[in-house]
Amino acid sequence: MTSLTALLQLQDRERSVNGVSVDDSLSVLDAAVAGGMISGPAAANMRPWLTEPWYEAFAPDVKAHLACGKWAELEEAFWTVVPFGTAGRRGPMYPIGTAAINDRTIGESVQGLADFVRRRAGPSAPLNCAIAYDTRHRSRHFAELSCEVMAAAGFKVLFLDGFRATPELSLLVRDRRCDCGIMISASHNPPSDNAIKVFGASGGQLRPPDDAELMRCVELVSHVQRKPFGAAVQAGQIALCGQEIDDRFRDAVLAHAFAGPRNVSILYSPLHGVGLTSVVPVLHADGFKQVEIFEQHAEPNGDFPNVPGGIANPENPAVFSQIIARAEQIGADLALASDPDADRIGCAAPLTPGGPWQVLSGNQIGALLADYILRRRSAEGTLTPRHYVVKTLVTSEMIRRIADLHGVTTIGDVPTGFKWISSNVDERGPEHFVFGCEEAYGYMVGDYIRDKDAAAAAMLLAELAAELRSHGLTLHQELERLYAVVGYHEERSFSVALPGADGQRAMREIMQRLRSEPPPSLAGMAVRQIRDYGLGLVRSDAAGVQPLPGARTELVCFDFAPSGNYIAVRPSGTEPKLKCYLFAYRAPDPLSNLNAIRTEIGRQLDEMDADLRQAMQL
Repeated sequence: MTSLTALLQLQDRERSVNGVSVDDSLSVLDAAVAGGMISGPAAANMRPWLTEPWYEAFAPDVKAHLACGKWAELEEAFWTVVPFGTAGRRGPMYPIGTAAINDRTIGESVQGLADFVRRRAGPSAPLNCAIAYDTRHRSRHFAELSCEVMAAAGFKVLFLDGFRATPELSLLVRDRRCDCGIMISASHNPPSDNAIKVFGASGGQLRPPDDAELMRCVELVSHVQRKPFGAAVQAGQIALCGQEIDDRFRDAVLAHAFAGPRNVSILYSPLHGVGLTSVVPVLHADGFKQVEIFEQHAEPNGDFPNVPGGIANPENPAVFSQIIARAEQIGADLALASDPDADRIGCAAPLTPGGPWQVLSGNQIGALLADYILRRRSAEGTLTPRHYVVKTLVTSEMIRRIADLHGVTTIGDVPTGFKWISSNVDERGPEHFVFGCEEAYGYMVGDYIRDKDAAAAAMLLAELAAELRSHGLTLHQELERLYAVVGYHEERSFSVALPGADGQRAMREIMQRLRSEPPPSLAGMAVRQIRDYGLGLVRSDAAGVQPLPGARTELVCFDFAPSGNYIAVRPSGTEPKLKCYLFAYRAPDPLSNLNAIRTEIGRQLDEMDADLRQAMQL
C-alpha cells in the first residue's frame, strides 16, 4: 500500500485541491485509517462526501482537509451522524461532516421533513410550513436555506422575517394550521452550536414514532432541492410574517394574565437573544411599567459576549451575577433572564425586602408558578378535580404536592423533554390543562402553543412578585410558606460531559453499570427500589421485579428510605452529557427550624453527589 506520506507528497504536486482525483483522496483516507489517524466509522461516513454526486459541492472541502492532514477536524466532523434528539438535530457548526450542523445536514433534514409530511398528506395536498430563527451565528442563513428547500418541495412557507422566539413559531404553526414548523436555534448551547428544531402540526416537537420515521426519511435523502429565496418570495411561495404574528402571540399570552397589583420593579436580560421581541412586549402589555433591560445583554449577538463563559443558559447561577449587582443598584424587586430563543426563563429575587439576593432553581420557579396559577384559578372558581398539571420525571415532586393541595391531578411519569408534556395535553385534552413544567426552566400555560414559553412565565412571575410586594414579601418568603405546607424540597443536578465516540461508549458503560451493579445505599440511605424506565421494570427486595408504568425513556431512578429522597440518571437528548439529578425531602412541619433543615439537607445532598460519582466511577 502506498504510504500516507507519499500520497500527501503526491497531492502537494497538484496545482489545486480540485485537481486531486477522488481515488487519490480515498487512498489518503485508507492510509489514515490504517495509521490510526481516522476511525473506521468516520471514514465510512466520509466516503460518500468524496464519491456521491449529491455531495459535489462539499467534496473540495473534504479533499482539502485530507490534503492538509486535518485528522482531528475530520474525526470530529464525521465520527457519527448527528441524530434527532430530545428537540431535533443539534451540534457544533462546521462546513462539512455528518456529525456537524452545516448546509448539508440542515438541508437534508429539511428535505427529509418535506418528504415525511408529503408522504403522509398525499402527492397533491396543499401544504404549509412555518419557519423562524434566533440570534445565533448562521441562523438566518440556515432559515433561508430551509425556506428554499420547502419551497422547492411545493410547500407554502410562512417565514418570521427577523429573529423571533421559539414559542412564537409554535403559535404560528397552530394559528395558521401549518403542517409542520422549523426553528433554527440551539437554545442554550455554546456559541459554536446551532440546530434545527422540528415541529408537527400540533405546534409541538415530534415524538416517537414520528421522529424515527422522519429520521428514516432524512437518511433516504440524496439530492437536496432548493428554490432561490428571492424568487420564491416573488412567486408568493414564501410569505414574510412579522408584526401581525407578534401581536397575535402577545394577545394569546395576555389571555392567561390575572388581575392584581403591577407595582414592581423588574430587571430583564435577554442574554443576547430574542426576548426583546416576546418577553418585553408581554410585560409592558400586562401593565408593568418599571421594566429595565439589562444593557450588557441587550445586543442580539450569537457570541453571547457578556455572559459568563459565553453560555447563555439561565440554569447557570453565574449568569445572574452581573444582573443581580445591577438589580441591587437600582432597587429592583425581581430579575429575569430568558435563554437565546426565549422559551425558558430564570429569575432571582431578594431573600427579604431589601435583603441579599439569591437565584431560584427551575424547580422552585415551577412550584411558585404552579401554586400561583392554581390558587388564582381556585379563587375564580375555574378548577375541578378533572383539571391537571404535567411535570417530567426529573422535576420536583413539590409540584405534585401543590397540585394535591389544590385538588387537581398531576401527570408526573413524563419523560424529559417538553414534547412529552405537550403530547399529554393533546392526548388528555387541553380543556382541563392548567400548567406544565420541567426542572430545566421550562413552563407552559394555555392552548396557544405546545412548547415552553419564557414570556408567559415571566408575566406570571412578575404578577406574583407584585402581589407579594404589596404584602411586604418576596418570592423566597413565599417559597418558605409553601415548604411549611407541603414539606421542604431541595434538588440538585450535575452533568458529566462525554463528547465524541469515546464519550458515547463511556455513557453506555456507566448506564449499564448502574443497572447491573446498583449501589446498595447512597449518603447512608438504603436503596429501597430501582425504577428503570429504559427496561420498563421496577426492582425491590420487597416485591422483586415488577412492570413499571409510564413511557420508555433512558432513565434510571434510585428511591431511598426515607421516602421522597431519590436520584435519577439519564443521557442528555441534546448534548453529549450524562445528567444526574438529586432529590431531598422532609415532611411538612410548621414548627421546624427551616435553616436547620436546609443545613441538614445540604449535607445530605453533598453526600449523595459524592457517592453517586463514586458509583459511576467518575
